[in-house]
Amino acid sequence: MRIVLLGAPGSGKGTQAKMMAQKYKVPQISTGDILRAAVAEKTEIGKKVSAIMEAGELVSDDIVIDAVTDRLRANESRRGFVLDGFPRNIPQAQELDTRLGWLGRPLQLVLQFALDNEIVIKRVTGRLSCGECGAIYNRFFSRPNRSGVCDKCGSKQLSHRTDDNEKTVRARLQTYDQDTAPLSAYYKAQHKLRTIQASGEVEQIFSVICEVVDIEIRPLEKKVIAPKSARPQVVATKPATSKKAEKKAAEKPTAATVRKATKKVAKKPEANKPVAKKVAKKVAKKPALKKPAAKKAVAKKVAKKPAAKKAVAKKTAKKRPGKKRQAR
Repeated sequence: MRIVLLGAPGSGKGTQAKMMAQKYKVPQISTGDILRAAVAEKTEIGKKVSAIMEAGELVSDDIVIDAVTDRLRANESRRGFVLDGFPRNIPQAQELDTRLGWLGRPLQLVLQFALDNEIVIKRVTGRLSCGECGAIYNRFFSRPNRSGVCDKCGSKQLSHRTDDNEKTVRARLQTYDQDTAPLSAYYKAQHKLRTIQASGEVEQIFSVICEVVDIEIRPLEKKVIAPKSARPQVVATKPATSKKAEKKAAEKPTAATVRKATKKVAKKPEANKPVAKKVAKKVAKKPALKKPAAKKAVAKKVAKKPAAKKAVAKKTAKKRPGKKRQAR
């Protein structure tokens, strides 16, 4: 899993990043922690950072990205990572995408912590941290059970940072709105941005984060298969039926029963054949009766006409000799 956490200072990114790292067994990568570790280990990047800090200047984006890239290449980051508070602007985000593309491990998810600025101010100005174990408390929202004593290790070294004042916090929020807030549109265009409502109890927010991560990332990496012992046993109950019905249902169709069924189906169209023959006979008889009658009637009429002509011819023949005799 490769995730980036975005949010204003005091929105709870650091707390949630630690809990995610413990649950999913991946490192939490914070730029501040990386730079401090590089300075302590006196690496090449650490030497550059220490020189810049001694001069009172800000660390450039190139040095920060180089430090983050070295951490991402480490063996501990092969299973994934949680980037806390990095990138902080669009140029850093673009360079991060390029470096992760070289490694063949692009970002999978970006979680943005949404929180009202007034709540952010109370969270930062009321923050207390344990000097022994690093546990974080708040004077307004999550006080320790005993005032001034850490609940986890029992240390009395709960301190408040001097720069966690209202004036400094408002300046940080203004810088965040100018530089880091545009990253939401950048990652939204990549369809990787998910918004987390960061107002509420820490455990409730963490459960929402885990739900989003499990839906968006975990199903793509590993299918969860329930063990056989955990699967519920399903007992099939048969409805109460009579013994005859059970015997009929249990009997398999034999070759004889199939033949009988096919004979019954085949006989039905044969029964319809005589009806078709009778209809055909009736249709055939009607034109047969009409044809001879019509022929005879026409033939008689035709035969009578020449007979009449013959009779006329005979009469004329009889008259002609009489005329000849008179002439003589």
